[in-house]
Amino acid sequence: MRQLFFLSFFVLILCGCSKSYEAETSAISIEAVKLPPKKAEASSYDKDSDPVAAPPVKIKQEIEQKIIKEATLRFETDNLENTFNQIQLAVANNKARIINDSEEKDYGTISRNLIVKVPSQNFDRFISGVSKGVSYFEVKNISAEDVTAEYIDLTSRLKTKKKLEERYLEILKKANKVSEILEIEQQISTIREEIEAKEGQLKYLESRVSESTITISFYKIIPEKEGVKISYGSKLWNAVKSGFYTLSDLLLSLLSAWPFVILFVVFAYFIRKRLKRRKKE
Repeated sequence: MRQLFFLSFFVLILCGCSKSYEAETSAISIEAVKLPPKKAEASSYDKDSDPVAAPPVKIKQEIEQKIIKEATLRFETDNLENTFNQIQLAVANNKARIINDSEEKDYGTISRNLIVKVPSQNFDRFISGVSKGVSYFEVKNISAEDVTAEYIDLTSRLKTKKKLEERYLEILKKANKVSEILEIEQQISTIREEIEAKEGQLKYLESRVSESTITISFYKIIPEKEGVKISYGSKLWNAVKSGFYTLSDLLLSLLSAWPFVILFVVFAYFIRKRLKRRKKE
């Protein structure tokens, strides 16, 4: 009887252990399901950190065009002053500047000539401002010269010369002999002159690109009736006065030459006297 009791008790203990083991394994399987999947780990991978997966992208630098703009304008106007005021207004509105201003007058016209420097970005707007009210242009010449290749060439040559200068300066620091030092300094001086020349050319080119030159010439025709404002009697009187002034100038010229006149008279007197003696003999 005791053996049956212990046997049944042992069976109950084994059944309880098996149930507790099944519960633990089920809990473990549930926790395993809640773990993050492998896809989620792959999505969080930073591709930029891998140089093979994401190679560096090379950015292509665009070179800005260098264009020199120039213009020449010539036209007729009815009022020189109003036209000049209109040009001054265009100069002020476009941040331009007048570097030369001249006037001239001939038999039939009065003209005014201007040379204006305008920022290149305001070139077209300035031309439009000056062209207001102009019926036609006798001359309208607008040019645009692309100097991008020349600008790039100067820039690259300048960089090369500067690098060469740096190399010579490094060699100069290591030189020991006086002859070597003098020779290197001479080379550096020559390179420095070339660098300054290239820098001057580059600055001149940049100034022509940044500011455009515009030559403006406008004129007014003088009517014929404006030339006939003096009466005929006034013209006669002016002619008499002009003749009197001419005669006065002649007398003053003769008076200023009085030494030569006296010498001529004395010379003529002696020649005449000598001729008379020869006739008597």
